[in-house]
Amino acid sequence: MRRLFWLTMGVTIGVLVVRKLSQTAEKLTPQSMAGNLADGLRQLAAAIGDFGADVRDAMADREEELRSGTGLDAPLPEQGAVALPRRGAHAADS
Repeated sequence: MRRLFWLTMGVTIGVLVVRKLSQTAEKLTPQSMAGNLADGLRQLAAAIGDFGADVRDAMADREEELRSGTGLDAPLPEQGAVALPRRGAHAADS
């Protein structure tokens, strides 16, 4: 009975070792390595795209904050309103 146990144990361990080595050898083939590289590059491109989208969103939010804070989006004065005097190099153009 002991011999049968150890024989079964040895066969089981041998099968597991052979399967693990086969899987490792499969991962080290040129086709598998190229596939892994392609997947990695696809993931990198997606991450860069997501980062760019996040930057554009943050940039638009900040621009909106700046525009509302400086009044750049305020309506223009009406034609009948009193204009402020111009100063600087362009004052002579008036």
